[in-house]
Amino acid sequence: MSIPKSTPQNNFIMNLKLNRPLAFFDLETTGVNVSADRIVEISILKVFPDGSEEVKTLKINPGIPIPMESSLFHGIYDKDIQDAPVFKEVAQELADFIGDSDLAGYNSNKFDIPMLMEEFIRAGVDFSLEGRHFVDVQNIFHQMEQRTLKAAYRFYCNCELNNAHSAENDVKATYEVLKSQLDRYQGMEWEDKLGNKCVPVVNDVEALHRFTNLTRPVDFAGRMVFNEQGEEVFNFGKHKGRTVEEVFAIEPSYYSWMMQGDFPLYTKKCLDAIWQRFRAKQKEQRAVTNKSENQPKPAPGTAQPKQEKRDHAQQHHQRPKQKPGPITADMLKSLQEKFGK
Repeated sequence: MSIPKSTPQNNFIMNLKLNRPLAFFDLETTGVNVSADRIVEISILKVFPDGSEEVKTLKINPGIPIPMESSLFHGIYDKDIQDAPVFKEVAQELADFIGDSDLAGYNSNKFDIPMLMEEFIRAGVDFSLEGRHFVDVQNIFHQMEQRTLKAAYRFYCNCELNNAHSAENDVKATYEVLKSQLDRYQGMEWEDKLGNKCVPVVNDVEALHRFTNLTRPVDFAGRMVFNEQGEEVFNFGKHKGRTVEEVFAIEPSYYSWMMQGDFPLYTKKCLDAIWQRFRAKQKEQRAVTNKSENQPKPAPGTAQPKQEKRDHAQQHHQRPKQKPGPITADMLKSLQEKFGK
């Protein structure tokens, strides 16, 4: 995430009151799995109590390939970091730069801080979080700009929702909010994480379905989602990003673990349907293999079937003939000795 430059509109904003430095930082990574993915870029904006600022930005070689979907998101490709240092080589430098600063970021409490700590631990650098303050700007946004129906009704319809949480009032308010959204966002362009642009909020239910189901969940709890090929993929845990059938093939016990675990019943229902389909495919493949292996072979000396004879004759007929090589003196001498001439 890049930090916006100051504009005339926000120049008047007061300076932060700080007792010690506050380090705003952001990470670009190979993915969103804190334990498995790695940092490819880190940028730290260190703001001092006197209002001065210092910035450090480093590209990092993660030691693993950067998935294409991640590169499309942040614009950093394998070739961009092939000569960059690995995290262990700059870990102490980064820890020293942050020093005793408090930490700030956007979604930093859930992602950036845990990811940074994983890297420090792997690098063997003792970076302590004890005694620091953490400011997550996203949490301020989400808590001050509530995402309740009441807040949406006030924002889109410019009036208060009375008797909220009455089912009938809520459903009527939801209908009014949707109509206001269609009016407000008519013709407005939207850009997804891959840079694709479209006008998604239109007066068409199928189009609204596509826009409001961007993750394409299999089970609605989001434990499994469809990938671009329409395959069910795990969306959590150690197998995140792998197809469900692929996991069944390498670790069939994962099915039992989920079926016995604390997962929603509908998730288990969807998982079991995939499992039954997977087992049926396995059974069909075994039947084909067994049929091929058990097919009787002709005994020695037994006449071959006519079709097989024809195939053999055709292959023999189509076999390219070898052209005779040039006649040498040795060949002539051998023929003379053989026929006595």
